[in-house]
Amino acid sequence: MKPTPDLHHLRGVVPARCLLGIGVLLAGSLSVDLFAGSLPASHGAHDRYSGRQGQIIVVKVPTDDAATTVQGTFLGRSIRFFPDPRLDELKGFVGLLGIDLQDEPGMHELMVELKTAEQSRMLRYSISIVKEKFHVEHLTLPKDKVDLNEKNLARWKAEQEQVKAALATESQSKLWQPDFVEPVSGRRTGIFGSVRIMNGQARNPHNGEDIGAPLGTAVAATNDGVVRLTVDHIFSGKGVFLDHGLGFYSMYFHLSEVLVKDGEQVKAGQIVGKVGATGRATGPHLHWGVKLNGARVNPYALLDLPFKGAVQSAAPSPVTQPASDVGSPAP
Repeated sequence: MKPTPDLHHLRGVVPARCLLGIGVLLAGSLSVDLFAGSLPASHGAHDRYSGRQGQIIVVKVPTDDAATTVQGTFLGRSIRFFPDPRLDELKGFVGLLGIDLQDEPGMHELMVELKTAEQSRMLRYSISIVKEKFHVEHLTLPKDKVDLNEKNLARWKAEQEQVKAALATESQSKLWQPDFVEPVSGRRTGIFGSVRIMNGQARNPHNGEDIGAPLGTAVAATNDGVVRLTVDHIFSGKGVFLDHGLGFYSMYFHLSEVLVKDGEQVKAGQIVGKVGATGRATGPHLHWGVKLNGARVNPYALLDLPFKGAVQSAAPSPVTQPASDVGSPAP
């Protein structure tokens, strides 16, 4: 497949908000008190969860031992668990399970290992992935906006290697806090998961959200983290990659200015750049993307996570005209 215009550095019709949230559906026959007792038995499925492609599932693991370490594996991806921030007296761990927009629909297994000073046990969770109906968009563009010449193709490949190396050094602790911030308030002009047919050729799906806003509008960090990489790439233009810990990253592309540096620690709501149209874009907008444990998920699913009070948002700004990405392919 040829390079695709969009957030495709990371490989990766928005459904109604009720479908963007956390897909946590417990089967009635398997419902249990998730935070009662000690380490569960290791036989059979310990819970069932369901979610659509591009969603985030919050998986709960019960334990009375605060020293427990919990690690999961799902479709070859490592899932890091952490103490549930919603709990005071009760003890338990949760993990954010990202369902990639191209994960195969159907039943899958999440294997979770619990380790204490005295024992290690495996838990098995059943995960039902529901197929999402993504929008299909047909575009006709000038050939030089779609296909890369030899020089630009070499540049693009080098940029993908740069991103891959940077995201391989994730923070080993959870850096984010309960409240997530919408980086820019504006009109969504790019549809997460949409498949673009450019000049008759199918491209990789759009794995972020484009938010239209005037040139120079401030762009806020969605949560606490570390600036893992700042770039000026052929497709995504000027951009920022934030590492929020435990395999959770957020990305901000097509910026007119980058206001942070590699290695800098940032707080939720801190301004990391300004809206622009750098790279291959049709006009000023922010491309906001999220990658969670290797899965490309809808960034607006963050605002539905159950670790907060009211949804936070950047200051609203008027939108002059719809704009979207014209380019940024997957490795």
